[in-house]
Amino acid sequence: MLSNLESQIQNPKLGEYQCLGDLNLYDSPECTSLATQAAVGRHLRITSNHQSSAVQVYLSEDDYPGWLSLSDLGILQPATVLYQAKSFSESEIKKLLPEVIAFTQKAMEQSNYYLWGGTVGPNYDCSGLMQAAFVSVGIWLPRDAYQQEAFTQAITLEELAPGDLVFFGTPQKATHVALYLGDGHYIHSSGTDQGRNGIGIDILSEQGDVVSRSYYQQLRGAGRVVKSYEPQGH
Repeated sequence: MLSNLESQIQNPKLGEYQCLGDLNLYDSPECTSLATQAAVGRHLRITSNHQSSAVQVYLSEDDYPGWLSLSDLGILQPATVLYQAKSFSESEIKKLLPEVIAFTQKAMEQSNYYLWGGTVGPNYDCSGLMQAAFVSVGIWLPRDAYQQEAFTQAITLEELAPGDLVFFGTPQKATHVALYLGDGHYIHSSGTDQGRNGIGIDILSEQGDVVSRSYYQQLRGAGRVVKSYEPQGH
């Protein structure tokens, strides 16, 4: 059965597919825990790593791996053109930042909750919101907070400007990311344990409320988006 299914969907020349609808990708072939999501129109590459009920894939735009349930293969179509990354100059990105900020503020106005792995509205995780906001203007960031920190140009807190990213976590790793709005405020999607269970605005200060203070104590630094991610391929 699997070989028949493979023969129906496999494009031996490209091996790349496009999503006809929003897709969930999981962190294991059991497909029980969300890893990320792929919005309609995204490209992905199917690998040869098949299990009984899932196949491993890589999202083309950000190289992110995940497992796709075989039951969702019908939401894919062979890509007629391979995904090609678009380049942006730093000045072009700077002009687009107001739209990036506006995306997050509009997302906050929708009823939403924090969804681990969420990159498709209305429910996002922290880095998923950042990725979705920037891709709304065509700029791709890597998927996870620690990847976004490594990808951005490190800046000091004194250099923070609207549209920069702020990173939180442990001394070893960034585990949370937010978008700086200016005036000491940032917008982010935070969880239920120490956050607001969804998108909200907090203050980058130890003078804020309990949520803002909790994140401020985990502040790692800030980064500026100066380019769009270019996939490495697999």
